[in-house]
Amino acid sequence: MLTLIAGLCLFLGVHSVRIFADGWRERQCQKWGVDTWRGTYAALSLLGMVLIVWGFGMVREVPVVLWMPPMGMRHAAALFTLMAFILLVAAYVPGNAIKARVHHPMVLGVKLWAVGHLLANGNLAHVILFGSFLVWAVVDFMAARQRDRRNPSSQLPPTTAKATAITVVVGVVSWVAFAFWLHGWLIGVKPFG
Repeated sequence: MLTLIAGLCLFLGVHSVRIFADGWRERQCQKWGVDTWRGTYAALSLLGMVLIVWGFGMVREVPVVLWMPPMGMRHAAALFTLMAFILLVAAYVPGNAIKARVHHPMVLGVKLWAVGHLLANGNLAHVILFGSFLVWAVVDFMAARQRDRRNPSSQLPPTTAKATAITVVVGVVSWVAFAFWLHGWLIGVKPFG
């Protein structure tokens, strides 16, 4: 459990610098250079993710069941994660209407991913893992929206139906690949199998 918690603290801590210390972050980028900052950020994030995966794998071996979710929650989780994949893709496809509308689709996607997994899993390890990501995503989304209000753009970025369609199609195809094949291979749990 300590390895999982250490990984969460490191990973989410690094990802929280902009939320709680944006000015300090800017000064460090200027002092170290953007590439050094990004490299350090990436290395610490990767280390945090390795600790999360390793710790979660160890904790899953001896599950502490808090509740047994109804079977229907798996269907709700599938819907939430489908939307999360589309939002994740929306963060990277330029000119899509989803990003123009929600402004921070990746963080919103993390929220949906976490909620979906919390609905379908009642073990302590799941609650700690997905609950931590959910709390972080809620706080990050609020901080990002505050930054948006402080620095409003004069107009919405231009969007196209083609970019939005590409976003949805790539998101759905990615979700299908992950849900039906990669989740079982990488995580060891087959959501639909």
